[in-house]
Amino acid sequence: MKKIAHISDLHFGRVNYKAAEGLLVDLKHHEPDLVIVSGDLTQRARNSQFREVRDYLKKIGFPIFVIPGNHDIPFFDFIRRFFAPLDRYKEYITEDLRPFYMDNEIAVYGINTARSNTWSEGRISIEQMAAMKEQLCGLPENLLKIVVTHHPFIVPPGRVGIRIVGRAVRALDIIDECQIDLLLAGHLHDAFHTDIRTYHTKRERSVIVAQAGTSISKRTRYMKPNSYNFIHAASNYLRIEERRWNDEIFDSSLITTLTKEENEWRKVQEVEVPGHSHP
Repeated sequence: MKKIAHISDLHFGRVNYKAAEGLLVDLKHHEPDLVIVSGDLTQRARNSQFREVRDYLKKIGFPIFVIPGNHDIPFFDFIRRFFAPLDRYKEYITEDLRPFYMDNEIAVYGINTARSNTWSEGRISIEQMAAMKEQLCGLPENLLKIVVTHHPFIVPPGRVGIRIVGRAVRALDIIDECQIDLLLAGHLHDAFHTDIRTYHTKRERSVIVAQAGTSISKRTRYMKPNSYNFIHAASNYLRIEERRWNDEIFDSSLITTLTKEENEWRKVQEVEVPGHSHP
């Protein structure tokens, strides 16, 4: 079984440094096999911010899987925004905009959904869907397959005025065809996890969605603190734990256990830790 830390929306340039140090301590204690970062590493895609996040990621000390977010494209520098939008990301973080990780238990594929021609919203291109299909559809069935995007496939319950990633429905057709089980994203600064069918009600196949909150930035929303997801993953088992910052340490807040039976993910247990509430 693999241990995955899912962090997101670091926003260097607007960082809560106490939480940032607390996250390093918490990761060291739990020793994840893989740390997935689902975008928005910086606040304004400046060189100084990318240098800072590069140095921070090195301190984590565990394998890193990372994709960019919309904040990792320059906002005010219009020439760079449209002609070299991710050059700084590629210089300081990685040139790989289609990261892929695989071992004998999981396969993880990343899709860059950030776009120059829109500030907040994201999209999956037709070419990206074809690349995802080529990479994931032929893999062994015993692997738990995970797709990582910055922009979400679903909207949290009760939130209005939020758009999901562009071409989500077409991408979900490929996700079903490739038997992908878990979708990880950020962007919303709102942690939650559920079955894809709670939002896309016409989908027939069970796929679990886990959204991460903002792990260490000051840009918290909906009165929710900084948080990240710690996931235990196997081909037919998921344990998704939301770990929240309480101004001193990250600790357990909500733990959901799911098992897959006949290609259907079923919730076995959900435990809310006393002292935490979930809007």
